[in-house]
Amino acid sequence: MTATLAARTDAAGINRAAVGIGLYAGAFGMTFGAVAVATGLSVIQAVTLSALTFTGASQFALVGVLAAGGSALAGLAAALLLGLRNGFYGVPLARVLRVQGVRRLLAAHFLIDESAAMAMAQQSPGAGRRAFWTTAITLFAAWNLGTLAGALIGSGIDTSALGLDAAAPAIFLALLWPQLARHRGPAVAIGAVIVALALVPVAPAGVPIVAAAAVAIGAGVR
Repeated sequence: MTATLAARTDAAGINRAAVGIGLYAGAFGMTFGAVAVATGLSVIQAVTLSALTFTGASQFALVGVLAAGGSALAGLAAALLLGLRNGFYGVPLARVLRVQGVRRLLAAHFLIDESAAMAMAQQSPGAGRRAFWTTAITLFAAWNLGTLAGALIGSGIDTSALGLDAAAPAIFLALLWPQLARHRGPAVAIGAVIVALALVPVAPAGVPIVAAAAVAIGAGVR
């Protein structure tokens, strides 16, 4: 009975966290939709991009390059470079999710910063799986609805005034914080920060993030 009560408590906490992250994702998705339309994409293109890509940093990188006058190829390269980090999350999450077939492909599509962090923050594989799918589905729905709303509204959203430009790193830091209490967590975090800061002045956009993620992967392999 105690185990059942604990499971219910964990589920309630996961649901609350997922809803909170979903609210942020919806608001941030509105920003992306507005920026995408202002860049020159149509409403359908903006919504399709969110549905098929589903990684905010890569999507903003793409429209940012296009807004600056860059080519679609350059924008795609920046987006792919930033999205590469999501593949690294699959290494520690494979033993938690334990998915096969179509569900494996779906899990790969839903594997982003927030869903990965929520899953890894749980104390048991069962709770990790629940956290992953609950967060992923909630974020996917909120992000795409937000994109649609933002694209329809247009460019009348002031990202800085609403504080949405700082929301993404803030919420990811909150999700990452519990991992620092784990064995070797602080050392890996410090190493990743040092690598990223060292590369920022000299490397193309996106490379410092991938290199910092590689530090964590290397520590995990070791």
